[in-house]
Amino acid sequence: MTRPATAHIRLDAFRHNYRLAKSLHGGKALAVIKANAYGHGAVACANAIAEETDGFAVACIEEALTLRKSGILSPILLLEGFFTADELPLIVEKNLWVVIHEEWQIEILNNIKLKQPIHIWLKMDTGMHRVGLAPSQYAKAVTLLSGHSNIASITAMSHFANADKLLSDHTHQQLACFQQTIQALPDNQAISGYSLANSAAILGWPQTQTQWARPGIMLYGASPMSEPDETIVQSLRPVMQLTSRIISTRNIKKGDAIGYGSLFRAERDTVVGVVACGYADGYPRAASTSVVNASAAVDGKITKVIGCVSMDMLFVDLTDIPHAHVGSQVELWGDQIPASTVAKAAGTIAYELFCNVKRVQFAYTDTKTNVATQNNTQTTDTLNLV
Repeated sequence: MTRPATAHIRLDAFRHNYRLAKSLHGGKALAVIKANAYGHGAVACANAIAEETDGFAVACIEEALTLRKSGILSPILLLEGFFTADELPLIVEKNLWVVIHEEWQIEILNNIKLKQPIHIWLKMDTGMHRVGLAPSQYAKAVTLLSGHSNIASITAMSHFANADKLLSDHTHQQLACFQQTIQALPDNQAISGYSLANSAAILGWPQTQTQWARPGIMLYGASPMSEPDETIVQSLRPVMQLTSRIISTRNIKKGDAIGYGSLFRAERDTVVGVVACGYADGYPRAASTSVVNASAAVDGKITKVIGCVSMDMLFVDLTDIPHAHVGSQVELWGDQIPASTVAKAAGTIAYELFCNVKRVQFAYTDTKTNVATQNNTQTTDTLNLV
């Protein structure tokens, strides 16, 4: 017997969401599978769409090498670029694409001789103010890099800070900044492609869609939008279903308290179920300490998480589920309980929930290949400037 806490990863859902992202965007799409595919398993997710994807995006070379070692041959973009010049020979050897976002990276590229030219994505800081070249630096950078023997192509890119908010003017401002900077370049032909749209822009800002999209969170079935279009959200399929089982039940009287800190005190006689999953598995402790506790589904019936989530266990209210018993399955998020609602109760985002899942069993299924596995570990376009 193994501990019942399990993250079920449905690879056919991942494939569906990638196809949806491409359809909504209308161009090419790099599947963002950094951070071990947001906790879902990068190799498994990459293999699920390897035959049809335009490429992948990861944070760093270590993540890219994991994919290459597993046999992934598709283009892979390093979103944080390179950190030292020592990485460049390996980047060339493994045929990786690189984001360039700082002047020191440009200086290195200008003062090194590579065996083969590399494809770079030149990032512009249009208002995110995290990384990227200032608009005033951009033309100089393009001039220095275009035609250089180390550079095979330049894709212009930027990243939106508030695309999840449809009423925000900031996305309009960032888009205008990008367009104006590109239009002012002495030689637009130096740019071979453009990339702006992340998941939120794909879902809510069609005017930002250029040749390349970079879908991330939507690939995993969660919407980044603060006010989502329900029709589109319903088209997304959750990839991860986090489940466990009831391992104990308790009957407590009105007024009794349960768990650490006695945070839950029964307002009626209550049947309590103890679930084998806690914050050490990645379930957020804050989801049970907020004003509105998170929901769970026990044998298909919706109920509440109550009491304080502990390291290995949490509580659910079984009072109105008389058929529930030791062994009953509990969905903590997935098909009935959206991860975004659990995240909201915990004061965080679905991205963090997914990335934090650990220790549980990972069970992978794919209806296309009829594969079911289980393990304990994861390992020259032009821009329409309107």
